[in-house]
Amino acid sequence: MTPLHAKLMRDLWRIKAQAAAIMVVIAIGVALQIMMSGFVSSLTLTRDAYYERHQLADVFAPVVRAPNYVESRLADIPGVRTVETRLTSMASAKVATREFSISMQVLSLPLHGRRHLNEVRLTQGRLPYAQRPDEILLLESFATAHNIVPGTRFEVTLNGVRRWYNVVGTAQSPEFIYFAAPGEFIPDDARFGVVWMGRPALAAALDLEGAFNEALVSLLRGVNKAAVLDQIDQVLDPFGAPGSYGLEDFPSDRFLSEEISGLEVTSSTVPPVFMLVAAFLLYIVTSRMITAEREEIGLVRAFGYSKREVASHYLELALFIAVTGAALGCLLGVLLGRAMVPVYTTYYKLPFLLFRLEFASFASGMLLSIAVATLGGVWALRGIFRLTPAEAMRPPTPPDFSHSISFKKGLFARLDQPTRMVLRRLMRQPWRMLGAVIGIASGMALSLAMLIIYDGFDVAIDRTFNVVDRSDATVSFVQNVPMRTIYDLQGMEGITQAEPVRFVPVVFRNGLRTYKGSITGLAPAPVLHRALDKDLRPISLPERGIVLSTPLADVLDVGVGDSLLLEIREGRQLKVTTQVAGIAESLLGAPAYMDLDALGRQIGEPDRFSAAYISMRDGWQSKVYADLKDMPAVAGISLRSESEEAFKKVMDEGAGSARFIMGVMAFAITFGIVYNVARVAQDESARDLASLRVLGFKHSEAAFVLLGELAVVVLLALPLGLWMGTGLSHLIAQGFSTDLYQVPVVFAPKAYGNSISVVVLAAGISGWLVQRKIRSSDITLALKTRE
Repeated sequence: MTPLHAKLMRDLWRIKAQAAAIMVVIAIGVALQIMMSGFVSSLTLTRDAYYERHQLADVFAPVVRAPNYVESRLADIPGVRTVETRLTSMASAKVATREFSISMQVLSLPLHGRRHLNEVRLTQGRLPYAQRPDEILLLESFATAHNIVPGTRFEVTLNGVRRWYNVVGTAQSPEFIYFAAPGEFIPDDARFGVVWMGRPALAAALDLEGAFNEALVSLLRGVNKAAVLDQIDQVLDPFGAPGSYGLEDFPSDRFLSEEISGLEVTSSTVPPVFMLVAAFLLYIVTSRMITAEREEIGLVRAFGYSKREVASHYLELALFIAVTGAALGCLLGVLLGRAMVPVYTTYYKLPFLLFRLEFASFASGMLLSIAVATLGGVWALRGIFRLTPAEAMRPPTPPDFSHSISFKKGLFARLDQPTRMVLRRLMRQPWRMLGAVIGIASGMALSLAMLIIYDGFDVAIDRTFNVVDRSDATVSFVQNVPMRTIYDLQGMEGITQAEPVRFVPVVFRNGLRTYKGSITGLAPAPVLHRALDKDLRPISLPERGIVLSTPLADVLDVGVGDSLLLEIREGRQLKVTTQVAGIAESLLGAPAYMDLDALGRQIGEPDRFSAAYISMRDGWQSKVYADLKDMPAVAGISLRSESEEAFKKVMDEGAGSARFIMGVMAFAITFGIVYNVARVAQDESARDLASLRVLGFKHSEAAFVLLGELAVVVLLALPLGLWMGTGLSHLIAQGFSTDLYQVPVVFAPKAYGNSISVVVLAAGISGWLVQRKIRSSDITLALKTRE
């Protein structure tokens, strides 16, 4: 071992606590990068493999009723590889675990035994036999939620007729990776299911013999999808087609793709923030060590060591810290990634998910760590090697403080000596103090931003389910029903109020910007479900025009007064131009609102609605469920309380769970920064503190000089950290927000108070550790000098 290497080991042992804190910061950044980039790769490869293995269609083309011969016309369209038709319908089912009916989607299975588009993955039992019309296959997640196994008798109300079926198996499907009940955005395995049955049985139940109501299309590679969609619509338009759409507009794929995109953005933006903090800490530690060892550097140079050898010595110190932290980060990233696999396989119904380790993420993490160490070390070394060995061996020229602030007059004259010493140190080294303030403020900003995000998630839940939606339940119908049905609901025992609502599929167009969504038609002056502005005041729906939610207005880039083209995908398939009459606040989905009567006139189907919001008397829920269950037109009932619980589950266990990991890491970084600032200040003041002890100052008085400086720095960092954290929270909220939900940035006094408490607690623990170090320090050794 060379003398410089021996010195390196001693230096690392001497600053082991500071080095460990910096390693933690680097490890967190690398772990996040490996975990998130690993999931980007894993989810992408799993999705693509699942789609390819089970031949998920590229295009979905719903239609009211088209004869089977139309299938050949679709197959003749240039660019089409395969066409398959099927039957689909909404239904309701009664299960033992629920008092009320549950919405179901029913799909037909092909007659032939060959491979087909949207092939199911059998998980238990067998497929239904075509010649047995009473056999069905259930979606595995729904069956698991209700403890349904093959052999169970299952009641389904299909096309207004109640039938009993035998469950012969359970399955997964690539088109139901992410799914929710119609009119909802939150997945809940217990409240929505899928049934597959033989095509002859379903055709007889729906009166669709010799016809189909949905076409599945796979395309050749490299074709113009938009052109193919146009030709498919031309073929199906005479048969009442609401419009075909590609896989990118299919809800299941859209939500999974958004999750992947969000992880890509986060993996490319968050880890560099941690690395910049680590570079700052490495610079502080390395520069302090180099400044303190100025004379030793001159002596080593005089003994014949070159500038390169001495620089390599200090760079090795920084590299050891950085590479060790990166190695720990690699291990932590793998552990976190594997721990998060069950979250994704539960939230997204994937048959498998292996956490894929990307070599590029490991390499980039290591290279970034090395770059951080080199940057911090070179920046600290830049000035010391300008000196000759003889000049470096002499103590630095004492700074000139003759023009600094005087403590002989005014308020300063009344301060005791330790307090004056604290203020002198801060005022005579303003740049060092500014760096410490910015460092602590940065750590506090991360903590505050995550706390604000936590409160934002809570506000999103409260506003969605207690301010916007104030109903007890939503009753959905198999098809649009006449307005007299609302009077039937209002007359039922136990129902205190009922409001109609209609959901109409539509394509919004503003120039080149488009969005495939729906219009929600609300009753005049609604009470149970309202459109609210940004101040949470009800918006009066106009007789003309449309009210867009904030997310939808942003996507379409329109404001109040702008024109908007609506392509109605229901009824007569009209294309109408309307005006944006208002912007509504929405934290769930991207809805658009119109007056129910105006919407009916717009599409040529007045006085009809597709669902109803209801409120019930306490204690009458069971009676209401029983009465609604006997109504053939009812497809299902969605309880607001269950939707709220499902939303919380999504946020805490699904896509939103990453905020907890980032929050813990932000708190760890805050402590690491504060502790390093305190330790650097202690090392710089070691000789001064020892001198105070020799002059008769007590341990507490000597510690006051150091800890008082830390206290002033922390106090100055608090307002800056609050300001930085508020701005950072907007960026993080934007990253967490998706089409499923939007996370608001709210003024949260508790979050500000908790972030301040975190910094003060970190400062208190750091001060206690530093004070222990002062008590155990050797005064004689600290006072030794080569002057």
